[in-house]
Amino acid sequence: MYESLTKYLTELTDDEFGTWFIDKENDGTPEHPIRMPYVNYSSTVEHFISDVYGFMDEHEEMGLNHYTDILKANGIEWGMNSMTTAVIENLDAKCILAMILGAVRAEKFCDGALLGFLEEGSIARWLERLEALDKAQE
Repeated sequence: MYESLTKYLTELTDDEFGTWFIDKENDGTPEHPIRMPYVNYSSTVEHFISDVYGFMDEHEEMGLNHYTDILKANGIEWGMNSMTTAVIENLDAKCILAMILGAVRAEKFCDGALLGFLEEGSIARWLERLEALDKAQE
């Protein structure tokens, strides 16, 4: 059921997730304003983000658009520390998916948040848990 996301277990391992763009050309004058730093994500990460949103749209019955409520119901705060340290072995797929979506959505509010989850290894751990849940249903 989760293959559209778990396929990224192999695709994200050898990939450079993204690089920071920091404007070093402009001086901050009105004629040359400095652009805010941002992460230029790899095409693999961009496809992953798209597939996360696609999965959410295809499975409206899961209510993933309420990911913060799902996290809270499982004793997890929507934040880097709480999500990365959560013990996932007993979490169901809905909660794992809520953490993945929460990491993706965090990028909208804090540039580089998703990069942190990727580099720290949380996304890979969560995808591995989804894959294990998928195999258990077979």
